[in-house]
Amino acid sequence: MSAVEWIVAALMVVGLIGIVIPVLPGLLLILVGVVIWAFELQHEAAWWVMGISIALFLACMVLEFLIPGKRMRRAGVRTSTLVIGVLVAIVCAFLIPVVGALIGFPLGIYLVERGRRGGHAQAWSATKHALKAVGLNILIEGATAVIIIGLWVAAVIFWT
Repeated sequence: MSAVEWIVAALMVVGLIGIVIPVLPGLLLILVGVVIWAFELQHEAAWWVMGISIALFLACMVLEFLIPGKRMRRAGVRTSTLVIGVLVAIVCAFLIPVVGALIGFPLGIYLVERGRRGGHAQAWSATKHALKAVGLNILIEGATAVIIIGLWVAAVIFWT
């Protein structure tokens, strides 16, 4: 493997981590890796892999908007609630090492929804809806990432 391929592979590993940890733009990092590789290789197969990867990325973005986003809107969970959940997760990650972000995200969502809706039952229901939507986003993005990475690995094995 060339130095560029090692860098791209590292970007893809960081991207996979970024899919689970919402602070990093995981799938975007993976796509950037494929684009860098394609421009470095300057081969017809690399252009095909890049084009297919971009199409998969765009399809993923549409799916993430349509499926989980629609479910959250139906449940009355606002995007601003998720943003605050991420901010609380970041703060908790510093306060409680290792598990802080996992505790902070749902806590932030719950607190915002509790303030908005007034009661525990409604806030807890909204929190569950938001967590399911985020889980579905992670699943959609993760599946797309695995397909793009698999496509790239196959191209590296067969065309370089």
